[in-house]
Amino acid sequence: MMTTGAGILGTGVCLPEQLLTNEELASRFGITTEWIFERTGIRQRHIAAPHQACSDLAIVAARRALAAADTLPEEIGMVIVSTISGDYPSPATAALVQGALGIPGAICFDLSAACSGFVYGLVVGCHAVTCGFSRKVLLIGAEVLSRIVNPDDCDSVILFGDGAGAAVIGPVPDGFGLLATDAGTIGSEHEAIMVPAGGSRLPLSAEVLADQLQYVRMDGNQVFVFAMRILGNSAMRAMNKRGLTPTDIALFVPHQANRRIIEAAAGRLDLPLERFVVNLERIGNTSSASIPIALDETIRTGRIVHGDHLMLTGFGAGVSWGSALLRWHSPGSDQIHTKGDEP
Repeated sequence: MMTTGAGILGTGVCLPEQLLTNEELASRFGITTEWIFERTGIRQRHIAAPHQACSDLAIVAARRALAAADTLPEEIGMVIVSTISGDYPSPATAALVQGALGIPGAICFDLSAACSGFVYGLVVGCHAVTCGFSRKVLLIGAEVLSRIVNPDDCDSVILFGDGAGAAVIGPVPDGFGLLATDAGTIGSEHEAIMVPAGGSRLPLSAEVLADQLQYVRMDGNQVFVFAMRILGNSAMRAMNKRGLTPTDIALFVPHQANRRIIEAAAGRLDLPLERFVVNLERIGNTSSASIPIALDETIRTGRIVHGDHLMLTGFGAGVSWGSALLRWHSPGSDQIHTKGDEP
């Protein structure tokens, strides 16, 4: 069978054991659990242990994705880690993942697009496979946001959690895998979500730390308005490229930022909320890891079947957005995923 397409062969997830519940936050900030849930749709978040860094979560998720995809480390030619909370400014967290997994000689780099990053990485990885640049690609969205969120900022703490989701990208039959994309950035609005300090513009110093500029800062209202506008519109543009309508999409897997934003996207597309994967009540907002964690859960619970059309769509820092239309190819439906086959 022809293998001119590229898609997701397997996924894996790592969620830290520790939970941060609304009850704990309500006690800390003098608010109610109902106020938190009504504002966000979140009841709990996973928080990395003190000894866990971004790469630790990424490595566990990657091992699980490799197993799910029946893929050996030596088959991977590229490792992409989408993160804004990597282990170090340099080297890339992807290099740490490669070393831990024993992946030989792969191209490794980190991708900094926050909540849009997994979709961006999926586009890069799929094109690397279809053009013959890499046999298979390991793509990971991993975040330890609890380290870059101001613990005294209620508006941020109630939103963000830690976790990692990984996917192995490889050859699939023509007509399956990645079919269309829509993505972009409005850089003039980059201050809506940013970490002001720690880069070359504002290096870390005693004064910077005293002003707490090393933490995420977000204009919640500006981000909310942007997300309400972009999420459904971007998905529509991607569908239009293939002549599809919202009713043709079996499931939408959106970035898990805020339940109200997802509900607005469902309204924009005139679809019931049941067609959208929503797990932020239990997971929170994990930025780059959000979409792959939700996708993995969807696969494991059997909500995706061979031939389904899926829409992955996210938005985030930049400000950026990205949507990816896929047609799902189930492992085992033919022999294309057998180890040793050439793409």
